[in-house]
Amino acid sequence: MRERYATIDYHTAGEPFRIVPELGIPIEGADVASKRVFAMASPAIDRVRQLLCFEPRGHADMYGGFIVEPNDDGAHLGVLFWHKDGFSTACGHGTIALGVWAIESGLVAAETSGTTDVIIDVPSGRVTARVHTDPDGTVTGADFINVPGYVLARQVPVSTSRGTVLADLTFAGAIYAQVDASTIGLSIEPEDVSEIIAFGREVKWLLNDSPHAQHPNDERLSGVYGTILFSDHSADGVVRQRNATVFADGELDRSPCGSGTCARVATLTEQGALPVGSELVHDSIVGSRFLARVVAEGVEAGRRATTTQVSGMAYKTGEHVFEVDPRDEMTPGFVLR
Repeated sequence: MRERYATIDYHTAGEPFRIVPELGIPIEGADVASKRVFAMASPAIDRVRQLLCFEPRGHADMYGGFIVEPNDDGAHLGVLFWHKDGFSTACGHGTIALGVWAIESGLVAAETSGTTDVIIDVPSGRVTARVHTDPDGTVTGADFINVPGYVLARQVPVSTSRGTVLADLTFAGAIYAQVDASTIGLSIEPEDVSEIIAFGREVKWLLNDSPHAQHPNDERLSGVYGTILFSDHSADGVVRQRNATVFADGELDRSPCGSGTCARVATLTEQGALPVGSELVHDSIVGSRFLARVVAEGVEAGRRATTTQVSGMAYKTGEHVFEVDPRDEMTPGFVLR
């Protein structure tokens, strides 16, 4: 029999998310973080990731997740996020897509109040997709409420091919290095995509193994997941930025990046540029938008921490049943970047 994998695909602000409700391969682990470690070490599971992410079934910027059991009955589901290079610890745009899918599929019943919290266990902790519906049950929007984010290091000098730049490193489910695009002569526009990707990869690998990218409590969360290049367009009291997030090894987020937006909120709050209670208007390189604000403050690992809510929407793009022909010599596929 041919291998068959059923998926439901969504996009959140332009970024794809391929949901795999049933993998058909046991994923062991006491919690979702442990399941991620197991999946990373499993050739069989990793092969399915490649099948669904690589060409010809996917592409170099594909993103998705395997649905797994949550840590306990306090959550509706767990998920292992994946991309072309492996398994990530966090994904805000994916969390929004999962929340919308959970309501639209009937996995979670919509509350009559019009607001339903879908609780999801991810490798970096427990997050919430707060899904909004109108009186007839149609989903109208969703909020991603992340784990607390906090700054790890500020204004770190990095010697790059474009000269020395200053990077802020912040944890928000994953660790992001953030660089002002204007300091290297780039604009957050599609025409600069190739240079943005090249620079984002360069910064990631220069900082990835540095002490600045070490998570204070969990080594599994260490390393730079993404580089955020941003430009500021604030005016008339509105904090507005445009960003391009280059994550994994050269993937460019089409959305404003959910967990990356949380990292920017934590950084801007620490800098005093985003007063608590204010909203960050966060635009992507394709012009899609998230709105973000701090909903709680506290202390994590001895640092000021902010819990961020990111508001957006996800839309279903299709359902697929992918097959693997045993004669196909290009299994599990390929990527060109």
